[in-house]
Order: sequence, then C-alpha cells, then structure tokens
Amino acid sequence: MKILLVYPAYPDTFWSFKYALKVIRKKAAYPPLGLLTVASMMPYQWEKKLVDLNVSPLTDTQIKWADYVFISGMVVQRDSAREVIARCNKLQAKVIAGGPLFTTEFDEFTGVDHFVLNEAEVTLKAFLSDLAQGTPKPIYTSDERPDITQTPVPMWSLINRSKYSAMNIQYSRGCPFNCEFCDIVILNGHTPRTKTPQQVIAELEALYHSGWRESILIVDDNFIGNKKKLKEEILPAITVWMKQHGYPFTFQTEASVNLSDDEELMNLMVEAGFNKVFVGIESPNEDSLVECSKAQNTKRDLVAAVQTLHRHGLEVMGGFIVGFDNDPVSIFKNQINFIQKSGVVTAMVGLLNAPRGTRLYQRLGKENRLIKNFSGDNTDLSLNFTPKMDPTKLINGYKNILHTIYNQKYYYERIMTFIKEYKPINKRKVPMVHWYQVRAFFSIVWLLGIVDKGRNHFWKLIGSTLIKKPKSIALAFGYALYGLHFRKVFQKYIENAPVKIPVSETEI
Repeated sequence: MKILLVYPAYPDTFWSFKYALKVIRKKAAYPPLGLLTVASMMPYQWEKKLVDLNVSPLTDTQIKWADYVFISGMVVQRDSAREVIARCNKLQAKVIAGGPLFTTEFDEFTGVDHFVLNEAEVTLKAFLSDLAQGTPKPIYTSDERPDITQTPVPMWSLINRSKYSAMNIQYSRGCPFNCEFCDIVILNGHTPRTKTPQQVIAELEALYHSGWRESILIVDDNFIGNKKKLKEEILPAITVWMKQHGYPFTFQTEASVNLSDDEELMNLMVEAGFNKVFVGIESPNEDSLVECSKAQNTKRDLVAAVQTLHRHGLEVMGGFIVGFDNDPVSIFKNQINFIQKSGVVTAMVGLLNAPRGTRLYQRLGKENRLIKNFSGDNTDLSLNFTPKMDPTKLINGYKNILHTIYNQKYYYERIMTFIKEYKPINKRKVPMVHWYQVRAFFSIVWLLGIVDKGRNHFWKLIGSTLIKKPKSIALAFGYALYGLHFRKVFQKYIENAPVKIPVSETEI
C-alpha cells in the first residue's frame, strides 16, 4: 500500500503564532502528532508519506501516488479538510477520515470513503483487518476507551522537524473534570488513561536520537489527572533521563489550576524540566465558574494560584472565556484587571461557544438557543448560540478586552509583572545559539524597537529587564515577539470587523 497522510491547514488565529513563527523562520508550531502515531499503527511494509499543509502545499502528484489518503484534523481545520477531500474526489483518490473533527461531525462530510472515528487503537485496527479481507465498511466507531500502553512511538521520520518550533508527545488521555463547554470527556472520557514510564522515555529517546534539542509539548487533556502515578513513576523517570542526557528539552503541558495546591508536584515537574503550563482559568466571576461546572476553579484566589505557579518556575498560559449566562456587564473590565494583575502574558480570551455534543450544546439545544455549529476559530467573532447578554454588547466588550490586553502599553507591563514574579529553575547546559535565533534577535529589534509605534514601551521592557532580572532577557524578547503576532491578528481580523449577530439558521 502507498499511504498519504494529510493534515489540513489552520486558519490564521491567535493560536497559530504565524507572525512570530515567520520571524524565527519556522512554518508551524507543532507537527500532527495524531497522524504520526497512526502511521506507526499501520503495517510497517506500507510506504507512507505525510503532508502538513501548514508547512508545505499538497500536490496532485502526491494524491495520485497514494492508494489511500488519510486525513485528520481539529474543528478549526474544517474548511481546509473539505478542500482536501474535494481535491481527492476530483482525482478519484480514496479518502479515509478520522480524528476529533470527523468524530464529532462525520455526518456533515461527503466524499469520504471510510470514516475511522473515535480512538484509532480500536477503530483503525478493525478497519485494517477488514481492508485486508477486502471488506472495509463505510464507518468505524466505538465507545471503547483503549489501553494506551499499547500505543506506538510516533513515526517522526515522516516530517522535517526543522520546520516546527516544538515537538509534541502524549502521556495521557481523559480528564477527571466535567466542564460544561468542554468536549474532552466526549472524545477521551473522564478517567485518565496513561502510558508507562518506559513508553514516555522511549518517545523522548526517539526525539533525542533524531537530533531534537528544544521544547516539547505534552498534549494531554489534563497532565495531572493522575497525580499519584506522576509523582511516583512518570516524573522521577523523566528526571533521571533528563539528568543523564544533560537536560536536552524543556516541557510544557496543560493542567488544571489545582496544580497550584500541590507543592510536591510543582517541584517535581520543574525538576523534570517543565517550565510552562496552560491553565483554563476561564473567568474571575464565581457565578460563571459555577454555571459551567468549573468546580476546580471556584472558592479560591485565582490570581494567587497563578502567582504560586510562577514563583515555582511554571509560567502560566491562560485560557479565558466571556459570554456565560451569569456574566455581568462588568466582566470585560474584570477580565482585563485579572489578566494584568496576574501577569498571564499569553492570555487567550475567547467568546463562549458550544462544541457539538458537549453538555452546554445539549442544554442550549433544549432551550432552543443553538444557532449553528462551533467554528473553532477564535478570530471570527462568531457565536453559535443566543447569549443572555445583548450580543452586540458582548462582542464589543470582547473586542475591547483584546484591544486592551494586546496594546503595547498593557502587554509589556504584563511581561514585566510576570518576569518580576517568575522564578525559573534552568538546569540545561548553555544551549548552542542557532543562526535563526541570531536573525530573530535583529528582526525583533528592528520590528519592535525601531519600526513599531509602541517602541518606547518595548525599550522600557528591555531596559527594566536588563537592570532588574538580566537572566530573563531572552524571555522578554520572546514574549515581545508573541505580542507582535497577537496585535497583527487582532488588527487584521477583529479590530474593524463588523458585529454581525445571526439569530436563526436562515441567516447563517
């Protein structure tokens, strides 16, 4: 068999980091881990190629070469996925589709020969068995939550690692919490399923021997879902391996805010090489947190929790949401104040939407408030339900949050607040400086220190950092570059975008 694996393109969003990546000469933030893992699940004698449309174009020659085209993606990649399928249909290539997008929306796609949905350890195995017999079915689906201790190491040989700013691995699936707006429990369940220490080390070894020496994202739904195993097995194993290899990587992951309650776990993570953690903070409004069943965030000082993580050497990247039924008009000002006070530099604020199948989606459906499917794009100002707050007021308030937190004055102030609190523990040897990093340094100085209208705020940040915490100067430059990306996305897609509120399916 000749197998072509295709990863659709992401639209230009806050999470794409497109403009920052351009400066450091990278094409995409992370490779398509799901497809790389699926490739390893296929017969070894099959010939495999992978095209990530975020890195390189897909050619007709590549499609014609393949016996089957496997496509996977997230909801935000929906439009690109449709284009890929249409091209394959035109060239009469057989299409197999799976992953989160198709698992939740397979009934909205035409032109796919076989859907291999849910978790590939179960459904791909069944599909391959039937394919060998010449009897493949149109749809493969299963509610089974497979044991991921059998999941193979991703096939890293299929990608050009130099095109990405970071690599990624997975340790666990599932989350013990049940936030109303989240589809993680639909896709991966409540009970965290984990890999063994040996598996994790094998994946680190594979990346190490491939020559990788930079950041790794552990893509788990909630890395700390099974604290006991992390403390007793996983983190000690990673720490030993990292020490033996001279700390070649830094790690980032996603975790719930209750990580800040566990001193031992924070210290173990930092000792193992973790320096960043994405936390779903959502809202400073207690009633809104109760509404969405974000119990782990209630009855606590969230600013203090963020500062605790910063002081332990874990930078918080924060997720925030506006549009809850219980959000007061003051929520916009309160979100800004929280973000500035806490020093969350990478603050991702989104409008509440209801992904298909979530408890929120089901509730809003019963209340006849659903309008359309969730786009997954945090730049299109879309709402897929009728909010309790006046929609125009909600979207204008949202735009004001973004205008403020990405404005040079407030953004650079937030970096200084973060650097003041942050106490990194860097065990890495002094890394070799790459040529792309030298070029990036001069590009940042030119773009932000000379050309940009907010250059005075940039130089204030650099001067303050050099005087007060000179060892953090690389952080200051890095976050300044992120800010350039955030502002460009805001200015291009949001700042002057008209507020259009659809009220019924006919207006979509």
